[in-house]
Amino acid sequence: MDRARLTAQGKTDLLRIGMMVSNGHELRPFWDAFRSLHPQWGLRLRHNGFVDPFGPLRRGEIDLLVSWLPVEEPDLSVGPVLFQEARVAAVASDHRLADRKSVSVEALADYGVLGGETKQPDYWEDAFTPFYAPSGRTIERNFNVADLDHLYAIVSAGDAIHPLGAQVTRFYVRPDITYLHLHDAPMLRWGLVRRSDDDNPMVRAFVRVARELGTMSL
Repeated sequence: MDRARLTAQGKTDLLRIGMMVSNGHELRPFWDAFRSLHPQWGLRLRHNGFVDPFGPLRRGEIDLLVSWLPVEEPDLSVGPVLFQEARVAAVASDHRLADRKSVSVEALADYGVLGGETKQPDYWEDAFTPFYAPSGRTIERNFNVADLDHLYAIVSAGDAIHPLGAQVTRFYVRPDITYLHLHDAPMLRWGLVRRSDDDNPMVRAFVRVARELGTMSL
């Protein structure tokens, strides 16, 4: 947003937040509280993909990132946690597992999952899509994908299953996909990530708002 447009809207600056989540609507308490407390600043929300996940933040294209945790990068600071959610396995609607209500993480090792098209930090990928089942079996990456559309195309064809946050059951309802609760998977946590060397007052203000509101359970 250019300076002239900001001025016309009565804003002095713009906080840019990138989101890896699909449920931005459910996070409106955070957005609304920030806007109410700081009407002098604008707020822009944009999608942030999981390919090159931290690149936009490091390049200064966004000021804050909503990412799954943990994030353990030496140049990035983390917190607070915005929300936590259960996990599901996405399977094709005609998959042999589709008539179940829930499955174990072991099912991921039975059928294989999807990986990212670019290299991601191992600890970060493992937090979302584990490399090993509880029994110790390897969870194979059958194919690599760059986005959710590609992921759903492969899963709906029955060529893999994949773990996701339960938010998709509300925001990605599809006739060709069934979601099964992963009953032995830990809760998935999503939080704010920022550059450690960034002393932006808008970032500090949003972090304060998020801390005051606390972690949501969705």
